[in-house]
Amino acid sequence: MVDVADKVAYFQAITGLEDPDLCTEILAAHGWDLELAISSITSTNTATPPENSTSTPAVATSSGDDGGGRGVTRSSLEPPRFGAPERSEAAAGPGLAWKIVTLPISVISGSLNLISGAIGLGLWAAGGVLSYSMGMVGLGFGSGRNSEASARLVPLSAAASEAMEFVAAFERDYGTTTMTRPNFVSQGFMDALQRSRNEFKLLFVYLHSPDHPDTPLFCERTLCSEALAAFVNENFVAWGGSIRASEGFKMSNSLKASRFPFCAVVMAATNQRIALLQQVEGPKSPEEMLTILQKVLEESAPVLVAGRLEAEERRTNMRLREEQDAAYQAALEADQARERQKREEQERLEREAAEAERKRKEEEEALERAAREAAEKEAALARMRQEKALSLGEEPEKGPNVTQVLVRFPNGERKERRFHSTSTIQSLYDYVDSLGCLETENYSLVSNFPRVVYGPEKLSSSLKEAGLHPQASLFVESNL
Repeated sequence: MVDVADKVAYFQAITGLEDPDLCTEILAAHGWDLELAISSITSTNTATPPENSTSTPAVATSSGDDGGGRGVTRSSLEPPRFGAPERSEAAAGPGLAWKIVTLPISVISGSLNLISGAIGLGLWAAGGVLSYSMGMVGLGFGSGRNSEASARLVPLSAAASEAMEFVAAFERDYGTTTMTRPNFVSQGFMDALQRSRNEFKLLFVYLHSPDHPDTPLFCERTLCSEALAAFVNENFVAWGGSIRASEGFKMSNSLKASRFPFCAVVMAATNQRIALLQQVEGPKSPEEMLTILQKVLEESAPVLVAGRLEAEERRTNMRLREEQDAAYQAALEADQARERQKREEQERLEREAAEAERKRKEEEEALERAAREAAEKEAALARMRQEKALSLGEEPEKGPNVTQVLVRFPNGERKERRFHSTSTIQSLYDYVDSLGCLETENYSLVSNFPRVVYGPEKLSSSLKEAGLHPQASLFVESNL
């Protein structure tokens, strides 16, 4: 648990305020929240200058001499070391600086988008959105003629054009092999800064002064030394700019470059500002530069590692969320498929039930209709038998003009009745019909000896004319 004394000491180290009572009052006013209190100081000290100004707020720095008149400047805003004795400036050597530099508006607007997010107090807060410049988009399309056409269609930004011109000039003057020179990116400063953020690296800045007498030797022997070039290419994103160009000149003013050759190590900070971790002014040997850069990289390692781990954790969490979303979507689709199948099955059962009910009703209606027709037919037959029985009149008594007729049915049943000899054959059919002993209406009356069929042509003949008087025996023969 960091106590009050440690917080005051930390606040003094970060802000450069020497009065402990004043530091205590500021911390107490901010609820002893170190980040909030420091933010209030740094935001006040680093107010953005007017757009037409290229100066930046002054930050207290200390300068040391390496013995050869060449300065290594670092901010006094050095991260605290709790529990460790204070080191003198000379003993400490080049260290990690936390100097906040506000970039000119023209540099910020040179990129398509502004940097968002924060880096500070030992935490690399990854995030923010910064797209590559239009020039980089143009160069990224295809190859050969297609890439040339695309480059013409998508114009380069002014910052990217200047960066490409610097890289081309540096290669022309000091070699084209990246093994023996820093691999300067062909991008504007803001895009290079975002690239370093995305790769979790620091940004190595070199401001080139073509007219300075120390520049050629520094480039040939120091920047283009194999050991330094390999170290910079492996551990940094390198950006270079000529102070003759617009962006290089503005960056030299922002970084307050007073001597050349000039190198710096920066990282992105909040509100379109950068954290100046180290600046080196004047010529240096490859060994001296390696020592300085190794020290900066060593002290910045926790910040970069924390940022890389945080980004990996975000990617892992995002992948887990995507997997969970995919699993949820799959489960949802499976549930919807089951519900759809269940609904379709229910609809099929309902259709089958409706069809069965329709058929049942049709069968019931058919049965009712058949029963009704049968009843009507039976009623009609009954009326017909009754009518025919009435048409026969009373059975006459025996006499010379009365004919005795015996009728045999297919089931062996016999019926006998007397008729007037003048009655017609039709009266015999009416008599058989009135009995209701037959299930068919299509039949004929037949005599055996001799066999005579009394069909429709003889219905009007009288019994006497037909030879059936005084008595006759007839059979009912079905015509089906």
